[in-house]
Amino acid sequence: MKPTKTCILVADGARARVYLNDGPGHGISELKQYAREIDLKASRDIDADRPGRTFDSGGQGRHAKEKPTDSQRHAKDEFARELAETINAAITAGEFDRLVLVAPPATLGDLRQHLSKQSAGKIHGEIAKNLTQAGDEEILAQLGSVLAV
Repeated sequence: MKPTKTCILVADGARARVYLNDGPGHGISELKQYAREIDLKASRDIDADRPGRTFDSGGQGRHAKEKPTDSQRHAKDEFARELAETINAAITAGEFDRLVLVAPPATLGDLRQHLSKQSAGKIHGEIAKNLTQAGDEEILAQLGSVLAV
């Protein structure tokens, strides 16, 4: 019988690590080719300019225009989209049979939004924690609740 390959994506809004589990008793091994990191700046550093100004439609007043989205939030969503596209391609290619997502709640939501239906159907479990800075032993301990490693 072929072993079940489980992809374990450990991510936050700026960093991602991917691990592979080949079944119970095999532990996890990091897949360095999938590791990603972006330089996430504060919104005030991304948006150096102040928002534009506009006149009242029926008066003498002027008001600052409100920015439609937070730039840092947009950068995190784009990062999640890129991660999801990478995972979608790997699952379509048959590299993984199952998927476990480990990320803070906001990042989990972003990832779910961008995963294909095929990839979403492969989700075996989720852990709503930021473990991107954790060591392999701590990640293994947390995975015990959703996966036999």
